[in-house]
Amino acid sequence: MTNQIPSSIQTSTHLTVSPAISEQQTDLLVQTIALSADDKKAADITILKITHVSYVADYLVIATGFSRTQLRAISETIEDKVAENCQKKPLRVEGRADASWILQDYGDVIVHLFLPEEREFYNLEAFWGHAERIEFSPIQSL
Repeated sequence: MTNQIPSSIQTSTHLTVSPAISEQQTDLLVQTIALSADDKKAADITILKITHVSYVADYLVIATGFSRTQLRAISETIEDKVAENCQKKPLRVEGRADASWILQDYGDVIVHLFLPEEREFYNLEAFWGHAERIEFSPIQSL
């Protein structure tokens, strides 16, 4: 028995591959996320560059909100601003219903929004301690 490739596939010589997001686009995405979180008064905004330590994403943006309502507002503002500035929607959003830890996956950038207790408990900064920490200052980002 021989494995034959259907003729419709044999004649196709091109594969369609999505273009890789550029470093500038990723930087704009990270800054848009961090500024959006800051706009809704998120605290302790941390940016970790994980490019060289994980294949999961290039960056993590971690921030704290002080109520479930605030976390939802931060999450929604991030989605709105990223759609407006970067023309991207999250690939997946988890945790919005409970809103003690909201995760937004933008592919190259993953956002973690926590209530203080959850942020302290999960301590992602320690877990990703070998990642490069990028300083965020809203004044410098403008």
